[in-house]
Amino acid sequence: MSTQDFLVELGTEELPPKALTGLAAAFLTGIEDGLRAEHIAYQSAKVFATPRRLAVLVSELQTRQDDIANEMLGPPVAAAFDADGNATKAAEGFARKCGTTVDKLEQLDTGKVVKLAFRSIIPGKQTTELLPAIVQQSLAKLPIPKRMRWGSSRVEFVRPVHWLVMLMGEQVVDCEILGCKASQSSYGHRFHHNEAIRITNPSAYEATLHETGHVLADFDKRRELVRQQVEQIAIDNNGLAVIDPELLDEVTALVEWPQALLGGFDKDFLRLPEQSLISSMKEHQKYFHVIDAKGVMLPYFITVSNIESSDPEQIISGNERVIRPRLADAAFFYDTDRQTPLASRLDPLKQVVFQSKLGTVYEKAERISKLAGKIASLIGSDAAQAERAGLLSKADLLTSMVKEFPDLQGTIGADYALNDGEDEVVAQAIFEQYLPRFSGDDLPASLTGCAVSIADKLDTMCGLFAINQPPTGDKDPFAIRRAALGILRIMVEKQLDLDLVQLIELALAEQKVSVEDNTSNSVFEFVLQRFRAWFQDENIPANVFLAVQARRPSRPLDFQQRVYAVNNFAALENAEALAAANKRVSNILSKQGVSDNAGEVSTHLLEDGPEQKLAEIVAQKTQQIAPMLEKSDYTSTLENLADLRPAVDNFFDNVMVMTEDEAVRNNRLALLAQLRGLFLKVADISQLQN
Repeated sequence: MSTQDFLVELGTEELPPKALTGLAAAFLTGIEDGLRAEHIAYQSAKVFATPRRLAVLVSELQTRQDDIANEMLGPPVAAAFDADGNATKAAEGFARKCGTTVDKLEQLDTGKVVKLAFRSIIPGKQTTELLPAIVQQSLAKLPIPKRMRWGSSRVEFVRPVHWLVMLMGEQVVDCEILGCKASQSSYGHRFHHNEAIRITNPSAYEATLHETGHVLADFDKRRELVRQQVEQIAIDNNGLAVIDPELLDEVTALVEWPQALLGGFDKDFLRLPEQSLISSMKEHQKYFHVIDAKGVMLPYFITVSNIESSDPEQIISGNERVIRPRLADAAFFYDTDRQTPLASRLDPLKQVVFQSKLGTVYEKAERISKLAGKIASLIGSDAAQAERAGLLSKADLLTSMVKEFPDLQGTIGADYALNDGEDEVVAQAIFEQYLPRFSGDDLPASLTGCAVSIADKLDTMCGLFAINQPPTGDKDPFAIRRAALGILRIMVEKQLDLDLVQLIELALAEQKVSVEDNTSNSVFEFVLQRFRAWFQDENIPANVFLAVQARRPSRPLDFQQRVYAVNNFAALENAEALAAANKRVSNILSKQGVSDNAGEVSTHLLEDGPEQKLAEIVAQKTQQIAPMLEKSDYTSTLENLADLRPAVDNFFDNVMVMTEDEAVRNNRLALLAQLRGLFLKVADISQLQN
């Protein structure tokens, strides 16, 4: 079957830069899904995206659908004909439905019954007949939160649409989409070539826009060019560009013909907190900042223009005029803030509501202070320093700098604390209270910072559960799912052997609201679910997690060690048989109402060799694993217990547990309880059978 290349390009007003990559990906996916749904084959498909256009190029697209073999089943033959062989109403009705006559129908044995059947070939349609609907459906499904209208039209899209190119080979696909008639006319760069450009065929699209229109349509190529230009201009000026991936994507989405330019600002501004300079340049102006080889910020910025100017100094000068007052405002806020000690901002926090039922931000700071001090004592840190850092932790929320630059919370607090003469440990903990901010972010480096960070996150989480406002569905306004994961990361990765249930109860005790009895357990279960997701990301099977969860270990570091040990055990040769044996033992003990602590085994009641051997090896293993468990060496413990398999198999093959002699039966149940108890010291490995 013949093939041709297909191109669709939608020309618009400037698209939202942060949404451009998502729109482009969804546009491509929608068209590919549409082609597959219509059974139209193609070799490959590629998307193009610039501020003023979305386009998809499909290579070697079938010019016509494949013919489709159609088979319709009707009533059973027994019901289709009467005793004289005449067609019944059921047969005639089925024939009419198929658009044929009864004599043209076939009989098909389905394996259960013979039915009437009608087979036909549905001719494939021309691809050009189907493309308009495929494109329209793809555009309708784009992730656009709020669509807009323009002019007098009722057409809606994310931005006004000005042109539409749809070519199958060299021929225009005759259609109208979003109010635009399809043609071969695209448009070039808004300033360098704001004129119609004729696209002769789809394969010439990218090169034509580049050579004639001053448009680099390929987003990935444009992003790489921006990266190279920014890096090179920094190197040429003895610096290194700091390129944030999100900023790089956003800048790439703002330009069609990128030109990187270096600007500068007064060195005096370098006395400001680095993050405030970065925020001013990055968030407001989309500039990349520059550092030296030691990581110290230089008084430069790199902007990416959308025009190749004959006088670039004019563009640079304009950008410098824009950034100067922003940095001057930041300097004014900074200098003014430092005249007021952080501690003097505590009283005004009493007027700032954290949550209507949980009180003010000042009350939250008091709770953090008390809890941080208790946590610090548990991990060998200075409780007084943790309490001071906790009390001052939210004081910077009322500073002008944080009001202007919200992402400086904690950073500014630490800076101002040092300016006030607070201990360096306290200042560092004020900064570290928000760590980790996101997945993969740094953890607090200091023990005091760990204490304050855990206290802050636990206070919020426990408070919301106490007032029965946990996150639901996608709603998590206080980001406590992220907080829970942050707590786990700190405890595990910083090797802090803390009891999470103990800390939850301490946090709940500080709340000034009535706390229901099961709240502590609800919070603990909530955190465990975050732990489960953690292990899923590490490709650890769910039944491994469940095996450990069954024992309810409340220390996250210990929990993780058990999970890794069980995961290692599950890969051993004897693991499956021992898991099955544990499952069998669990069922037997459960049915007989025997607890895991069924008492001692009486050696004089051991009648058969297999049970004597099992009792002997269970006693040996109990002694062998004791020092391993003392060191929480769960991996070695389970590897040691894996040797039990021959004795366990021999026992079940040759010993009847439920013998008529009650004393012997109870003794054997006690032996099985001891056997199971060895594994339960680590996890319930019977869960590995689920």
